[in-house]
Amino acid sequence: MGWAFFDWLAVVSWKKLLLVCLLTLVLAGIVICRLAAKAFAQKKNVVVYDPDRARLGEFDKRLWTFQAVGFVPHVFADSPLAAETPVILSANGESLPHHDVLINLADEWPPFFATFERVLEIVGADDEDKVKARARHAFYKDRGYDIQVRDLEG
Repeated sequence: MGWAFFDWLAVVSWKKLLLVCLLTLVLAGIVICRLAAKAFAQKKNVVVYDPDRARLGEFDKRLWTFQAVGFVPHVFADSPLAAETPVILSANGESLPHHDVLINLADEWPPFFATFERVLEIVGADDEDKVKARARHAFYKDRGYDIQVRDLEG
């Protein structure tokens, strides 16, 4: 997927899958940072998952710089401070201290997604990303998650 543009994301919450459509293309990294910041502002703990540690490193840098004023406290899952930090960056699902919000940046569904109250799925705009997203969508739907669509612009 990389840090390309995306045109929709999905939110899994208590057996509901919300597909959130974007009318305009937005840089994925900034939107993901905003999603993490919004969850943090709402006192929710967040895990950002991507098995690609290098992409997580890029996201780490974005979290440090995307706001001129403000800060989203975050660490990698293997940090000794993970249990007390609201945003965790994880390349696997092992020893995660939080289970409120999972932001999935991976191409496949995270095997541990069901332990979270809410899952955000980020989908790239290119055809390859959309094919992978449709497979994740089918996976969730086959397991009984109700799918709803929400417009982020509206």
